[in-house]
Amino acid sequence: MPDPADVEHWDSRYREGTPPWDTGRVSAELQRLLARFPIPACRAIELGCGTGTNAIWLAQQGFEVVGVDLSPLAIQRARRKADEAGVPLLFLQADVTELPDLGPPFQFFFDRGCYHAVRRGKVEAFLQQLDRMTGPEAWGIVLTGNARESRQPGPPTVAEAELREELGRSFDFISLEEFRFDQEEPDGYRHLGWSCVLRKKPRR
Repeated sequence: MPDPADVEHWDSRYREGTPPWDTGRVSAELQRLLARFPIPACRAIELGCGTGTNAIWLAQQGFEVVGVDLSPLAIQRARRKADEAGVPLLFLQADVTELPDLGPPFQFFFDRGCYHAVRRGKVEAFLQQLDRMTGPEAWGIVLTGNARESRQPGPPTVAEAELREELGRSFDFISLEEFRFDQEEPDGYRHLGWSCVLRKKPRR
């Protein structure tokens, strides 16, 4: 069961207003990477989907999408947006480190900020779930804060060595680049991030 304190923490961010990560715009980096790499429309999951903007866009591109977030309020808003867009997809309120059975393995996952938030306390459980839910040669895109340039308030940050050690257990890095998150601070600053394209390693 999700920790009630964690649920309340993330729910409160949506009750208090629009969280900085919830821009209402499809991630430009997600769009760029899907145009660059041969990731086919397939069964997909977005971890930490928020109010569903990216998950809905993926569904519009032909992906069969499940969106997961810990915040019930975010999921409620995501379902409403999907209904308004006329897009069929499943949104589920759940802890990404304790996911229920979601059916067949996913061949693609997208994570914009979930990994860097969860890894501070539950990285092992997160990595185990990620390995369990993805199928052979599954693709993944992870966008996470970059420890090379940390500014607060801002996203949690990860060093390159940490990324490679943790995500590299089950996935090969097809691409690892620096990028800037879409959202801007009042002074125009955009936080530095890591843009990771991953491919599931063959089972040994």
